Amino acid sequence: MRELGRRVALLLHGGDVLLLSGPLGAGKTTFAQGIGAGLGITEPIVSPTFTIARELDGRFADGSHAHLVHVDAYRLGGDAYAPGQDVEERLLDELESLGLDEELEDPGANTVILMEWGEQMASTLAPERLEVHIDRPLDDRQDDKTAERQPTSDGTRVVTLVPVGPAWDGARISRFTTPTA
Repeated sequence: MRELGRRVALLLHGGDVLLLSGPLGAGKTTFAQGIGAGLGITEPIVSPTFTIARELDGRFADGSHAHLVHVDAYRLGGDAYAPGQDVEERLLDELESLGLDEELEDPGANTVILMEWGEQMASTLAPERLEVHIDRPLDDRQDDKTAERQPTSDGTRVVTLVPVGPAWDGARISRFTTPTA
């Protein structure tokens, strides 16, 4: 996952938004560590679950300054809804209270937004984005064959990159076509 993140980082430039999705333990933060390594960030990349967002500085592949905003939306969208408020409105309110709404809607010229668990607000916040879906294999060795199969750490993860919008046109994403083991 780190190597894949590092390779994706080589495609990035200012204004990009990446949304990572997948179950707990899928490798979202490990992928983010690869992005950090690919951007030359020397600070540790850790899950910002309890801080919601961390800002780090590095360099793009062309040597220009890169500002990474690593957001973990896992704890956003609690159950404290106002009357008539839907989930998306609640999430947007929380992002606004954290000062992240404007940065997500219009990242700066050197800023990359990397959001874990952001799929529930993708279309509202980032009309142009790269969605990174990480799936863990399911455990086939369960004793109770009637139970729903649970994800396992064993086996190969499947990562699907979904480019959305002109910023992620075919020419740009086609530079990333070699499969990684």
